[in-house]
Amino acid sequence: MATVATNKKTAKKAKISKETYKEWYTLMLRIRKFEERALMMYGQQKIRGFCHVYIGQEAVAAGIESALTKDDAIVTAYRQHGIALGRGVPADKAMAELYGKETGINKGKGGSMHFFSKEDKYFGGNGIVGAQIPIGAGIAFAEKYKGTDNLCVTMFGDGAARQGALHEAFNMSMTWKLPVLFICENNQYAMGTSVERTSNVLDIYKLGLGYEMPCEPVDGMDPEAVHNAISKAADHIRSGKGPYFLEIKTYRYKGHSVSDPAKYRTKEEVKEYKDKDPINILEKKMISEKYSTEAEIKQIKADVKAEVEAAVEFAENSSYPDASELYTDNYLQEDYPFLT
Repeated sequence: MATVATNKKTAKKAKISKETYKEWYTLMLRIRKFEERALMMYGQQKIRGFCHVYIGQEAVAAGIESALTKDDAIVTAYRQHGIALGRGVPADKAMAELYGKETGINKGKGGSMHFFSKEDKYFGGNGIVGAQIPIGAGIAFAEKYKGTDNLCVTMFGDGAARQGALHEAFNMSMTWKLPVLFICENNQYAMGTSVERTSNVLDIYKLGLGYEMPCEPVDGMDPEAVHNAISKAADHIRSGKGPYFLEIKTYRYKGHSVSDPAKYRTKEEVKEYKDKDPINILEKKMISEKYSTEAEIKQIKADVKAEVEAAVEFAENSSYPDASELYTDNYLQEDYPFLT
């Protein structure tokens, strides 16, 4: 995104301009159309394995990116295509990765759940529930050890908030005042189980209180609310005061994965959240506030559609990895005999 700050001073002074609204809209639309096309190609068996789409949660990715710098790191869970696209992972390399092609962001070896981009300081995409929480604390420790002004955004879902690793990471991060921003993307369901059925603490952000960690809830259907909350938290962290915890309340319109019909939700509940669709609401605001004309909105839609179509064509025309690639990018016993 063009207005993402490239240094810490500009990050703190960033204002929400009409250009930022356009960038939010473009990114959210890119994520939505990418994910819709991924579902379509999965149905055609062009994409295999697990696939968890980000449809409905796009405002979270948009608000995060406009409030961070490109020097900051992000690590997240396996519903991660949208966060990766927001970080700067190209749509064509992302789609090729879903296809398992050698031109994918991880040479086709990571698949839907394991994107990674050193250049974008994007550390995944992690398939094990909650595993990224201590990883994020470790990345933050490295930044503090090196004396940088960077922070690590560590994202997880409401289900992962039940993992013991969260409490260990919270305790160590507060004790050592690590520059880590913990974010729980609460989309209301851990697979098919609602928050109400898994915990007596329904306001997940309150888990931070036990560690005297600053914490608060955020409306995850509004990119502006996300941006403001992230900016506030980032200022706190960069001042050397240690971690911050945000519970960003959002909603996924689709099931947990492509194999989930989501019958545990009522039609009324889904409609309630679709009435608050962040893309539609932002589009209406941009037009009513004269941030964009209807012609400009139409052009953005056409450009995004063309970008996603090109990504699919790129993936379709790319080759699968050679069989020899099975033995690269791995720890081999002959190279590491101490592992035997």
